[in-house]
Amino acid sequence: MTKRALITGITGQDGSYLAELLLEKGYEVHGLVRRSSSFNRARIDPIYLHPDNAGRLSLHYGDLTDSTSLTNIVRAAAPDEVYNLAAQSHVAVSFEMPEYTASADAIGAIRLLEAVRQHAPDARFYQASTSEMFGLTPPPQHEGTHFHPRSPYGAAKLHAHWATVNYREAYGLYAVSGILFNHESPRRGESFVTRKISLAAARIAATGSASGATGALTLGNLDAIRDWGYAAEYVEGMWRMLQQDEPADFVLATGVGSTVRDFCELAFSHVGLDWRDHVVTDPRFVRPAEVPELVGDASHAASELGWKATTSVGELARLMVDADLAALGATSSAAAERA
Repeated sequence: MTKRALITGITGQDGSYLAELLLEKGYEVHGLVRRSSSFNRARIDPIYLHPDNAGRLSLHYGDLTDSTSLTNIVRAAAPDEVYNLAAQSHVAVSFEMPEYTASADAIGAIRLLEAVRQHAPDARFYQASTSEMFGLTPPPQHEGTHFHPRSPYGAAKLHAHWATVNYREAYGLYAVSGILFNHESPRRGESFVTRKISLAAARIAATGSASGATGALTLGNLDAIRDWGYAAEYVEGMWRMLQQDEPADFVLATGVGSTVRDFCELAFSHVGLDWRDHVVTDPRFVRPAEVPELVGDASHAASELGWKATTSVGELARLMVDADLAALGATSSAAAERA
């Protein structure tokens, strides 16, 4: 029989890559889409409208803050697997909107877990946890590392993480958390730092200006160290977590840390530019509580899931810049010649 999967956050970076993966594996995929007056389906519409996916990919309006819509969607989809990827996922924004972040990311996960418990108890449930839950605890961080979140986002995700564990232990649900370290791609939202950097490098190389009044790229803490991998690879790890005989939580990471400054250098040098000529810092972009260093230990995923990240941070920066150049109608070689 054809497996059915429900993906919340299907219009996001991870959701679109996961939908592609599951469709390639022969799944029938259902996705939750938030209603918006602005266009927010650019990542998923090429997949949804592809003739090969007709009748195999269905989209449903709903929201993690609305338990009725979640219950109705779980009933309609009757899923074998549920992937909860939806969230207010911007760390900086969570300081401005802590209550909404908690409602969507923490209580939203509980609303969905409860809908699954009541209406699809045999379904396997994946919760998108995050390395931000480790916060101030020094690396390398793994499944047994102490949690110390430093943002409303990290705290809300930690609530959802423990709720997932609780539903597994209390009700016997096959429920797991994937603790994913930073994973990026050309589909990353433009407000996230890696995409801000790749897009600015491409724009400056192609047009001479990053955008805005100054024509420069404005960033906050350049010394923050993160473990950056390629999102298209990480969704394979998500899927593998739900294929195991017994439910368990896993860290997915590259094991290599790089600073924001490093990512700037990698992206700008790819188009023949010196990042120091184009990047400025502004204290307004520094968060109230910073996380200095996140570097994951994914050895458990390697041994149990057979999963390992293969794209280096340098390769990631280059492919993101190249994608942004292509979208601007330029090429990295031509842009480098003009630089």
